[in-house]
Amino acid sequence: MMHEIKRHKTKLTLAVLLCLASSSFVWFRGSFAARERTLDPSSQPNSIAEDQARLLIAQAAQLRTAGQYSQAAPLLDQALALAESTSGPDSITTATVLNQLGMLDKYAGRFDEGNRVYRRALKIVEQQLGPLDPLRADLYHNLGGINHARGRYAEGEPFARLAVEIRKRSLGPDHPDTAADMSALAALLDGQGKYDEAEQLYLHALAVFERAYGSENFDVAVNLNNLAALYYARGNIKEAEWRYRRALAIKEKLLGTDNPDIAMTLNNLAVLCKAQQRYPEAVTLYRRALAIFERELGQDHPKVTTCRAKYEKLLREIGH
Repeated sequence: MMHEIKRHKTKLTLAVLLCLASSSFVWFRGSFAARERTLDPSSQPNSIAEDQARLLIAQAAQLRTAGQYSQAAPLLDQALALAESTSGPDSITTATVLNQLGMLDKYAGRFDEGNRVYRRALKIVEQQLGPLDPLRADLYHNLGGINHARGRYAEGEPFARLAVEIRKRSLGPDHPDTAADMSALAALLDGQGKYDEAEQLYLHALAVFERAYGSENFDVAVNLNNLAALYYARGNIKEAEWRYRRALAIKEKLLGTDNPDIAMTLNNLAVLCKAQQRYPEAVTLYRRALAIFERELGQDHPKVTTCRAKYEKLLREIGH
């Protein structure tokens, strides 16, 4: 199944505006708890070049959200060149663009490259900003996310805990931003089998998001998916299934029918149905998930290869 980790909103102010590979389980963990965070320095563009970079990043973010990763990459490359030439290679503006590149690399399955640019951005931010600056929390969140996507849950946990600590100190435990970081930490703990702490974090985040945004919000769907995956891992199939189905209904209402986020939950439901020997339903769900993944992500993306392998294994087991 897929756990998901995503940022609940994208800000576009800034000097330059500016979230899964499979785990050892058969489900996917998806976008990192409310998606990757978008660094948002408060300063405004001070040159035409910076303003151009901001527009490029906004366009790239839209393409990334739509799953059009190959089209987004050249725009971010241009934005990075502009940021480095106008603000300097060690500026917060450059770190902002690097963060966007890391987000794109993660979604495109280029985990090593994403990790590299995130760490470069973090080095800039740590040198120039204070220990409780929210931009540092944003990058800790995203570094936790890239490790989550690689299945390196223990390696990502310290980054996620730092993000939660900064956010709790600055915003309190019941702010949606804090909840997003708690959900991200929960996904990393869940991946290590630390189910009790992960469950409490998911439930808290879910309550915060529903209170802040209502019941039909993407963050709500992400946390329902992740909580369902946790219950499935514990063998609580009934509790898992209704959360998967509610997550799927919310996503389809918000995203349409062909978004990779929808394919993640379809895949997870297929896993659950297979475990219950509901084979025809599992085949249908796998087929739909795989079609979306292949169309939106390409043949070689880790999510595609994992979903395809599970689908083909099921077909062999039932004699198709």
